[in-house]
Amino acid sequence: MNRKILIFANGSTHDGPMPRRALEQSHGAQAVAADGGVRVARDYGVDLNMVIGDMDSVDADELARLEAQGVSVQRYPREKNETDLEMALLWAVEQQADWVRVFGAMGGRLDQTMANIYLLALPGLQDRDVRLVSRAQETWLIYPGEHCIDGSKGDTVSLIPMSGDAYGIQTENLYYPLRDETLKFGPARGVSNVMDAEQARVRLREGLLLVVHTIGRA
Repeated sequence: MNRKILIFANGSTHDGPMPRRALEQSHGAQAVAADGGVRVARDYGVDLNMVIGDMDSVDADELARLEAQGVSVQRYPREKNETDLEMALLWAVEQQADWVRVFGAMGGRLDQTMANIYLLALPGLQDRDVRLVSRAQETWLIYPGEHCIDGSKGDTVSLIPMSGDAYGIQTENLYYPLRDETLKFGPARGVSNVMDAEQARVRLREGLLLVVHTIGRA
């Protein structure tokens, strides 16, 4: 049986079709807030199972109310190497989750948004379906192998190298095809492709690609 976890980070709620799709797919999932992600979970009307973090961004009265309702709280020191979202993702790995959706990972600070995206590369997440969802977009990492992108004809798909150049990329059902080609780290060649069918395929021989899937034309 698949183990599903919803994680709410302390960013902007950014409600939209991708978060709502994730909620529809989340039957039986545990819900975890990374500190101030309590607010984002409340915006989505999701009941929490756990709050994790240093608790510097969540109202003390609200936290006490959640504890009284039986929500588990894991407190960590403010001075630590990991962000609260990182702690939540590591907890999901410990729970052997194989499906994780992260809400509220995008916000007003570029450094935190970029760091949240890079958290997708945590070693323990490699063989799990972990995606950030925001408005009409979802983003995740793909490693060497063959991968499917499910959506609709006309959706926008960007493939962005994340750890240097990405080699041996082959695509199917994308308007601008790649045929055993390289996407170099830096140039934006892989941005704003378009799905020609409800499912596209990407094969990668070497490297790491960030996939950004947007509903409709971006």
